[in-house]
Amino acid sequence: MKILGGLLNGLVIFLKGLVILIICANGFFIAYKGNQPMNVPDAPQGMTYFQFLSDRIQAAKVVEPARCGWGMLVSMAVLTPIYATIYTEVGIHPDGDLARVTAQDPDIPHNVTGARWVEVPAIWWNTVERLSWTMLGRPVKAGCQFRPVPLSNQ
Repeated sequence: MKILGGLLNGLVIFLKGLVILIICANGFFIAYKGNQPMNVPDAPQGMTYFQFLSDRIQAAKVVEPARCGWGMLVSMAVLTPIYATIYTEVGIHPDGDLARVTAQDPDIPHNVTGARWVEVPAIWWNTVERLSWTMLGRPVKAGCQFRPVPLSNQ
């Protein structure tokens, strides 16, 4: 019994370490990619994702009513990772079950069918950037009307 208990305890310690490692690796990946220039064609040249978010936070402070702007930011923070994961899966497996029940969207990645697992994080990140730009960067005529993103990232 002591051997089984020791093995189970070792497995629990290993799994906890693995979870911590995965969380840290994801944090480092997001920190790295968030400081790289965005891959969104309409974004100002050289603007990083974190600069974009900072600008959108400033824009949310002045939009009327102010709750609308903060609501958009909160919904982006909650929904973007989920949608990016779904859209990445749909882009990689366009003939899969999830693709059949997902509406067409220009933010779904193209030309990534059958991507290898090592390519998935970059595809997911590019999808995060496109979805974020769609939600907060493009000028809209209705809803929350944030001021335009400045053309330079200064």
